[in-house]
Amino acid sequence: MIELKNISKTYKMGDIKVPALKNASFKIEDGEFVAIMGPSGSGKSTLLNILGCLDAPTKGQYLFDGINVSEYSDSQLAHIRNEKIGFVFQTFNLLPRLNALSNVELPLIYSGNNNKRKETAIDALRAVNLEDRAYHRPRELSGGQQQRAAIARALANEPSIILADEPTGNLDSKSGQEIMSILSELHKNGITIVLITHDDSVASHAQRIMRLKDGEIVEDKKTSDGEAVSQAFVPARNEKKKRRFSMVEMIESLSMAVSSIFSNKLRSFLTMLGIIVGVSAVITMIAIGQGASAQITERISQLGANLLMVRPGASQRGPARSASGSITSLTYEDAQVIAQQCPSVAKVDADYSRNSQVVFGNKNTNTSINGVTPNYPEVRNFTVAQGSFLTEEDDRLMRRVAVLGKTVVEELFGEEDPIGQYIKIKRSNFQVIGVMSEKGGSGWRDEDDIIFVPLKTAQKRLFGVDYVSIINVEAKGEAVMDKASAELSSLLRERHKIREGKEDDFNIMSQAEILSTMQETSNTFTMLLASVAVVSLIVGGIGIMNIMFVSVTERTREIGIRKAIGAQRRDILSQFLIEAVIVSLTGGAIGILMGIMASELVSRYAGWSTIITPTSVLLSFSFAFAVGLFFGFYPARKGALLNPIDALRYE
Repeated sequence: MIELKNISKTYKMGDIKVPALKNASFKIEDGEFVAIMGPSGSGKSTLLNILGCLDAPTKGQYLFDGINVSEYSDSQLAHIRNEKIGFVFQTFNLLPRLNALSNVELPLIYSGNNNKRKETAIDALRAVNLEDRAYHRPRELSGGQQQRAAIARALANEPSIILADEPTGNLDSKSGQEIMSILSELHKNGITIVLITHDDSVASHAQRIMRLKDGEIVEDKKTSDGEAVSQAFVPARNEKKKRRFSMVEMIESLSMAVSSIFSNKLRSFLTMLGIIVGVSAVITMIAIGQGASAQITERISQLGANLLMVRPGASQRGPARSASGSITSLTYEDAQVIAQQCPSVAKVDADYSRNSQVVFGNKNTNTSINGVTPNYPEVRNFTVAQGSFLTEEDDRLMRRVAVLGKTVVEELFGEEDPIGQYIKIKRSNFQVIGVMSEKGGSGWRDEDDIIFVPLKTAQKRLFGVDYVSIINVEAKGEAVMDKASAELSSLLRERHKIREGKEDDFNIMSQAEILSTMQETSNTFTMLLASVAVVSLIVGGIGIMNIMFVSVTERTREIGIRKAIGAQRRDILSQFLIEAVIVSLTGGAIGILMGIMASELVSRYAGWSTIITPTSVLLSFSFAFAVGLFFGFYPARKGALLNPIDALRYE
């Protein structure tokens, strides 16, 4: 069954080579009970580790069932450890977070044997008289009970050989005798037993004793021919099936990952905090951007599809270039001529605006002062809620009268009626004659934070200018928009004496162009905000990576135990990777809820419109998943690549 041919093992300590085994050669037949003895440092444990496929020899051949396993891959060695070898360690090596039953089930999970797994594990516990302690954790068991649980785990997959490393070393004499009785009974039932011991009384149970000294076999003798084999003790054998990564195995990995997360609740929460902040920030920022975009669309749509806006300066669409005009290129006279000479134009409004301080009594506010013509409400779709709007006579006589937006009324007057009251703009008194209907915010601009005064009053009395900021033109219908735009362009080029081939000193934009430009700006700003939020997600991912490295380091011995009982690299990789993804997705789910709450708070208290779309939620959740997968992979891979024996020796 087992044959070693000139097996040697040499360890390197810096530049120094330390031989642990020297040309060991022997056979162990099926059904033998072999005790390996020798002083500390003689190479006993090294030999047992090589027999158990936990360590590889430096040279020589190790034949298991006639196959040279020295050339096997990691997965093939894991299969042998899982299906054919059962380990019993001096320190028991039970996983402390799992109860006895779950510890015994582990080899069955890694073998893919999911049929009646629990019943098989119970049978194994019953075989070592520990069925009544199945749901107790290791700390609730005595040393002898823990070792019996370890033997039950070794028996779970009905191995052909049991390797026991000082199985009685940490037990009192009574418990030690119980363990040796169990091993002797297993041997009677046909299982090959190989154990390491310093105790002659323990070795006396064996049929054959091998003694090592300084890495060499110095004695190999038989003590008896053994006893007849019985089938009364070993659990009934199940037909072995080729292992496949099943849904049940995935569920088990999830269960183990969740158990690990809950065993370190505070650390897990702090780890996912970065993801929570990042996802909530992404949700909130996109919601603000989407809300602003929707409001802009709504506001511009309210202007009407037949609105044209004429602004000073050349168009800047396409590659940036120097404008041929300036902010002073449009005048009120231009607006008047447009109204008179463009047949496709219905109404025209000229507008000059500038921010200024406004005072009423002991209150003041900084707001937008807009000098407009009487056509403004009709052209821009504004309505008067109280009082009246400006008249032609107000403009002609440059009267100091004002119509206030809702926000200005609240800032200066509160609940007091503003009609007939006087406010001071740039040291000039203006009488309030009207209040506009509420328009609400548009992106980050409050359209109710505004004061309207006659255009000529703004130009001559307040700001001393002779130009306008914008000319709003209402075409007679959507069908004549292009014609109206052409008429405007031709007329203004003629009035401004722009020669052929030269650029306009003005630009004309339709409602559709304005909407497109504003949406592009809004989308760019949204992406900027979201990008800033994504940075915090990446920082959260780095936090996950750091904690997963800590987790792998803390659980190095656990990784060694799992590999010793048959876990493959993919099992360890999937366990830690799933753990990282669960932390990330849980943080993502909490972050989505926090983001929704934050968006509602922004909408309620800041007055900004917010819109949460399924796309933004899905995008955030997907990104959280990707962060967990990406930043969890390297630590998980590090754990998966650990050498089983190095992991078991880790303190």
